[in-house]
Amino acid sequence: MNIFDQHLDSKNQFLFKDSATGIRLTVKREDQLDAAVSGNKFRKLKYNIAEAKANGFKTLLTYGGAFSNHIAATAKAGKITGLKTVGIIRGDELGADLQKTFSQNATLRLADACGMQLKFISRGQYREKGTPCFRESVLTDFEDFYELPEGGTNALAIKGCKEILNAEDKDYDYICCPAGTGGTAAGIIEASEKHQQILVFSALKGDFLKEEIARFTTKQNWSLITDYHCGGYARVSSDLITFINESKKTYKIQLDPIYTGKMFYGIHEMIRSGYFSKNTRILAVHTGGLQGIPGINARLKKQGSKLIDYEN
Repeated sequence: MNIFDQHLDSKNQFLFKDSATGIRLTVKREDQLDAAVSGNKFRKLKYNIAEAKANGFKTLLTYGGAFSNHIAATAKAGKITGLKTVGIIRGDELGADLQKTFSQNATLRLADACGMQLKFISRGQYREKGTPCFRESVLTDFEDFYELPEGGTNALAIKGCKEILNAEDKDYDYICCPAGTGGTAAGIIEASEKHQQILVFSALKGDFLKEEIARFTTKQNWSLITDYHCGGYARVSSDLITFINESKKTYKIQLDPIYTGKMFYGIHEMIRSGYFSKNTRILAVHTGGLQGIPGINARLKKQGSKLIDYEN
């Protein structure tokens, strides 16, 4: 039996109680679910893999950028479950010299090692991936496949993400989660109690995730927090890096700079600014995504910037 045939619950780790306000922060360690496929990616893939197998598919096909957590997780999941995997990767220049690409990109190197077939396409083609023309020109190269969207969010992914919360989480007043496509947030919202407020910390500029999340839930007990994206998706600031490194020293928890780091940074700033009332109980969901840190560090090194303290 592999991990995708199991029901897994993650542990909650108490972080601190603020002496001035009595506010308590606890983290749900979804990042510890499995060494191979951790966090929300396991949740999103679980029922999709079951659906693919039930319908006789032998191949999973999906999309992503060069440092995509979803690409890495799908490749690992395929290796675990015996399914073939195909990754349509944004950036045809990455396919010009694969040896160089793999030497500089841990995500794609991992995907290749797991047996994923990588197809690199131009950014212009990638923007057209939802069109009939794209399907005729790109996807006809592959055998019958089960298709997963970029980021992995669909109805079955929401079903999996509803399992993030369990009975011991009912006593929290706020539940916080990071968001890129909104699927994880929607699952958590659907599983939440009436008295709970869900704070969704966007990793991207803008508030368009409101519409995406609302596609999968009719509940109203949530808010999209857009103040802590640090410049946009995959952008980082020196303050964020300092916060991530200090948090690791203090709490012995590794945060990533794309999702969880920004969320925890935002929570701390909101506590400091008085957003939460006294004695509030907060549960923050650590969604994993640590495999992308080497890629961010490589970029930071080129810029001569401070690096994220990370040991994989």
